[in-house]
Amino acid sequence: MTESEFNKEIDLTFEALELALDQIEDGLDCEHGGGVLTVEFENDTTMVFSRQPPTQQLWLAARSGGFHFAYDEGAQDWRGTRDGELFRPFVVQQMKIQGDVDFAW
Repeated sequence: MTESEFNKEIDLTFEALELALDQIEDGLDCEHGGGVLTVEFENDTTMVFSRQPPTQQLWLAARSGGFHFAYDEGAQDWRGTRDGELFRPFVVQQMKIQGDVDFAW
């Protein structure tokens, strides 16, 4: 994957996540800039999604830990580098655990 393709996939992922979170009326606050998307929950915790161009990974920092994802073209999604879990269902699960937020993505 070229750097341009990597950045395009990250941008599309961040945009899709922001759109999904905009549909939630649970008082989430999203901030996007500098290759980082930060989600703040009502319980004053945050999840930070960041692009990592040197490794071509998408990183997630959450209360439950740090997670790294590499793009899987076959799945058209990011896949966890440790356990192979797909990014979207993982994020939905983590949002429920961390902020008691239910949403479909």
